[in-house]
Amino acid sequence: CAHHGKTPPCTQALIAAGVARVVTATGDPDPRVAGRGHAALRQAGIAVTEGVRRAEAEALNRGFLLRLREGRPLVTLKLATSLDGRIATRSGESQWITGPEARQQAHLLRAGHDAVMVGSGTAIADNPRLSVRLPGLEDRRPVRLVADGRLALPLTHHLVRDAAGQATWILTRSDADRQRRRAFEAAGVGIIPLESGAAVPLDLAAGLAELGRRGLTRVLVEGGGRLAASLLAGGLVDRLVVFQAGLALGGDALAGVAAMGLERLARAPAFALERSRRVGEDLMLQYSHQPAALAGLRART
Repeated sequence: CAHHGKTPPCTQALIAAGVARVVTATGDPDPRVAGRGHAALRQAGIAVTEGVRRAEAEALNRGFLLRLREGRPLVTLKLATSLDGRIATRSGESQWITGPEARQQAHLLRAGHDAVMVGSGTAIADNPRLSVRLPGLEDRRPVRLVADGRLALPLTHHLVRDAAGQATWILTRSDADRQRRRAFEAAGVGIIPLESGAAVPLDLAAGLAELGRRGLTRVLVEGGGRLAASLLAGGLVDRLVVFQAGLALGGDALAGVAAMGLERLARAPAFALERSRRVGEDLMLQYSHQPAALAGLRART
């Protein structure tokens, strides 16, 4: 760090301490830094070694780097599904498809993100609190986000009633009902209006850009199917975490990802498997977004 923010720059502290050598993993693309820290250290006679474990460091800081480079936070889409990719029965029953160990891991995911997002349909159906309920991590309070183009969320919802104690924002259309908007704001809910047209009900790319401007670096999306489909179709999902349970719900059950209108495999959003492990009686799969060129090659072969 080479600029004054909430604290003085660590570059000055290192120089003042008389450190002889500094080893760094990766540079900071923040325009306020961008190599200035390394340069200042070298000017002070300190030996600097750069690029040690660079790939691992960039993976750990991917959300921060993505916000600086592309102006939006890292998006992780979490799905808890049956073997056939369903998240609820035809009647809407979903609690619980996965076991307690998988649900604990899901809470750990929440604790590692700046915000947790759901669509309005999921919020209304499940009335979640989107809190972290793990011993020792109760103080983790990620921002609660709802994608709700028409402000359909009931004012009696947990997320609205608790908004004074935990940051809660709604991404909605700029032409949403003004009276309902004022009611949400009076309850302590932050409203993020987005310009949207008939073809694009809610401009999620613009919404993520605004979240980046507000300092968020990592957003966990927990459903539902329409929100997942919109983010996937827009190329806005960077990581995919799937908790897969050993049961089948059938084709008339609710899909984890809504219709996307795909006709060719080459156009499908593609992800590379990073790791998999057993969690209780379920399987946890983690994927990272695969570049379009490699996805097309995989489809052809």
